[in-house]
Amino acid sequence: MTKAFASRADLAEKRVSFDQLSPHAYAYTAEGDPNTGIVVGDNAVLVADAQATPVMAQDVVQRIRGVTSLPVRYVVLTHYHAVRVLGASGYGAQEIIASEDTYDLIVERGAQDMQSEIERFPRLFRAVESVPGLTWPTMTFRGTMTLWLGKLEVKLMQVGRGHTKGDTIVWLPQERVLFSGDLVEFEATPYAGDAYFADWPHTLDALAALEPEKLVPGRGPALSGRAAIAEALAGTRAFVSELYAAVSSGVREGKDMKSIYKSAYERLNPKYGQWVIFDHCLPFDVTRAYDEAAGHAHPRIWTAARDQEMWQALAD
Repeated sequence: MTKAFASRADLAEKRVSFDQLSPHAYAYTAEGDPNTGIVVGDNAVLVADAQATPVMAQDVVQRIRGVTSLPVRYVVLTHYHAVRVLGASGYGAQEIIASEDTYDLIVERGAQDMQSEIERFPRLFRAVESVPGLTWPTMTFRGTMTLWLGKLEVKLMQVGRGHTKGDTIVWLPQERVLFSGDLVEFEATPYAGDAYFADWPHTLDALAALEPEKLVPGRGPALSGRAAIAEALAGTRAFVSELYAAVSSGVREGKDMKSIYKSAYERLNPKYGQWVIFDHCLPFDVTRAYDEAAGHAHPRIWTAARDQEMWQALAD
């Protein structure tokens, strides 16, 4: 029987956790669904990743209101993917911040990505009619940007490409808390359809060099302690590296895409098949790895039509 496209068959609601990680940092997680980070400063709140719709963002807002009445001043987009950004209007923030690279990706492919992701993840776009359109940053930066929420220092940093070319982390140096976006996953499969495979392991090295004591990955539970964080970094690195090695080998041998996908699936499934959205991600991941190994430096744009064509060619 043909398996359902992407995550269309994933209809079960997940249990939400809202955990305090430090005096100023909180994690909104949901059993492998996209995470949101919250920083409660002395005079305002910052949200890292917005959820997929304004209606879904209201659950985050409700939990914020359980710990503070301070206004949400900033929403930070760790990258451009629709499931992370289209809920931004639900926070009433003064500023929506992203890297210049993320802004450029929204210009180039935001509309196509929006339609693509809505069709891939129906459950994650609850009340999609509440989305007013693309989310546009009101502030952009390149490299590093420092915000002060009263006496609390918050650093927004591009430490390298990986999940996308615009990846941004949120780092609280005083409390050693890191919000990694989808550069790091834990017990969840990295989506690499827009990735830079050769760069990603080096970017993970840069995250490790910060020596965080708490980490909120893009998907999976919030992590506490050096050992757990090292495990998450190592797991993400291993998946990305093993997948790219398997695909690159097939490209060098002149194999066709479907043969490479089958071989990669057989190699990776025993070790990673239990991770959240493994079957969803792997066709997209192998397709991008094939392109990069074949010399296409930058990811091609995913459209709803391209999604379906790829899925029928590889995953059926």
